[in-house]
Amino acid sequence: MSRSRLFGALCGYAFLVNFTRVVMAPLVSVFIATFGVGEGTAGLVASAAWIGSALPRIPTGYLLTKVSRLTVVFSAGLVLAVGASVAAVAWSVPLLILGAGLAGLSSGLYFVTGNTLVSELFPSRVGRMIGIHGTANQIAAAIAAPVVTLAVGSFVDWTPVLAALGLPADEPWRLVFVALAAGGLLTTAATVVLSRGVDLPDAGAADRDLAGAVRAEWRTVLLGVTVMGTLGFAWQGVFNFYQLFMESRGVAPGLARNTLTLVFVTGVPAFAVSGSLADRLPKVPYLLGLVTAFVVLVFALTVAPGTASLLAVSALLGYTVHSIYPVIDSFLLGSFPDHHRGSAYAVYSGAMMLAQAPGSWFVGTLAESGVAYVTAFRGLAAVVGGVVVLLLVLQRSGRLPN
Repeated sequence: MSRSRLFGALCGYAFLVNFTRVVMAPLVSVFIATFGVGEGTAGLVASAAWIGSALPRIPTGYLLTKVSRLTVVFSAGLVLAVGASVAAVAWSVPLLILGAGLAGLSSGLYFVTGNTLVSELFPSRVGRMIGIHGTANQIAAAIAAPVVTLAVGSFVDWTPVLAALGLPADEPWRLVFVALAAGGLLTTAATVVLSRGVDLPDAGAADRDLAGAVRAEWRTVLLGVTVMGTLGFAWQGVFNFYQLFMESRGVAPGLARNTLTLVFVTGVPAFAVSGSLADRLPKVPYLLGLVTAFVVLVFALTVAPGTASLLAVSALLGYTVHSIYPVIDSFLLGSFPDHHRGSAYAVYSGAMMLAQAPGSWFVGTLAESGVAYVTAFRGLAAVVGGVVVLLLVLQRSGRLPN
């Protein structure tokens, strides 16, 4: 088997584990209706998937000093199947939170391992291959809202399927998690087959000291956590409540739900294009430029007059924010030496995710207490803007890692 075929299987993992996290956003309003909870509690369910994604990342870095990359990848698929199964049968909010957290945990296991493995499988094309890998998870994000619409709408009668599975006939959203559980098992089986006979890289063989890697690479790790922790917190709050924000601006509910699709669809080409550009441009200035554009566009979203302008800004925002991910990953994975890469990236990834995970809970709590979405979004953009100004000053003084 070739590395390219294994890479295809890894893209399948990226699709599934990202779908698990992103599908929570269009389901927020469904959870509110099904369980009779407020925005804060529904936001906590969404945050649970991202907290679950954050918690295993640093331990995974340590695990990778003991076991192979593929062993952890296989484990991620099995954890996804368990978590999605729990969410599918959840009869209470605490159980739903548990299922969301477990499903999210699979993404933490996978992305720390999968991104590192991709960079080592294709060391001369890190940006391009990380971009393609990211495109797979972005396609999942793009179809999340339409899948929810198909599940909960009146387009298909899911009653026979729900009855066969023993699920409530009036809660077809549960089929989304049934499909995720099946997908996790099938992808794991396919990856086991496709990995046989592949000439796997040994670039991480000397990566056996997690603490030593962090001590050596702390400046680069801190830069990544500062940028993506802050921006990710803001983006979590924005996209998980995008539908309700759009409805508050006068957009019809059906269209409001699928504006999130527009945001994610425009991010599909962003991964591939920005990943290729990251191989050619100075990465830190390019990264800070994209984050600045994000701040401007979130502010523009709060003042855009009318549906057409809201959709136009949404498209630009989706392209911009999803351009950032392949840049930061290619910068970090290309900067860390072989003997530190897996460990240092795991610590960055875990700290960054822990920082951003509460974003949707934060915005949901503000909304439930009466704060307008416009006000919350502007506040988030202002915080990210302050971080950008600080980093630009540090860059000018030559104090940022290159």
